[in-house]
Amino acid sequence: MAAELTIPKGVIFDWDNTLVNTWPLIHNALYETFRKYGVPPWTLEETKERVAHSLRDSFPKLFGEQWETAGKDYQEFYQRDHLEKLETLPLSEDVLRFLKDKGVYLAVVSNKKGHNLRKEAEYLGWSKYFDKLVGSDDAERDKPHAAAVELALEGSGLQAGDEIWFVGDATVDLECAKNTGCVPILYGEVVAERRGGKWHYRGFDAHYHAADHQDLLNMFKRKL
Repeated sequence: MAAELTIPKGVIFDWDNTLVNTWPLIHNALYETFRKYGVPPWTLEETKERVAHSLRDSFPKLFGEQWETAGKDYQEFYQRDHLEKLETLPLSEDVLRFLKDKGVYLAVVSNKKGHNLRKEAEYLGWSKYFDKLVGSDDAERDKPHAAAVELALEGSGLQAGDEIWFVGDATVDLECAKNTGCVPILYGEVVAERRGGKWHYRGFDAHYHAADHQDLLNMFKRKL
């Protein structure tokens, strides 16, 4: 673990594919949307590679002037069975429970629509762990913009900075941490290079790379 890591007073998590596995849900909804609008569908691997930004930031590039209608169709496809097929990642709840027991401020900043995010957290019984759940359209701008993090910390008495850790699986999460001065923690089975006590992933730095939630839990236990 990088020696310069401070003890966190707050931890902000990404949601999709950091705490829960939603790649199949996202991919299937995109597939149906692409097919309806005559856009060549992506493979699952392409979906994993290309999906990171919010609908309002990414759909105009994919669907042009039809993006708002396509977005509504995507939401209908996604909401059709997202609760029943929602899967938690192994030991992710253990991480949340440990941090909550330690009195750490917990929030989510996701590019999933805010109402879907909160439905999923409530369905899993996880709302109790979080002080704030911020999704797309909740703030003036979506991740990686600082506005989403500012909303996540609003009312907490905490400020974005090196006492707030941001955990996520994508470059948009590392970029958001960089934009707000939070400590970037890369999650997931990805190839990251370690140099000079930091990890480097696709042009962005991370202060730690946790391959899974056991690794993440062990790291938090060492710090707290």
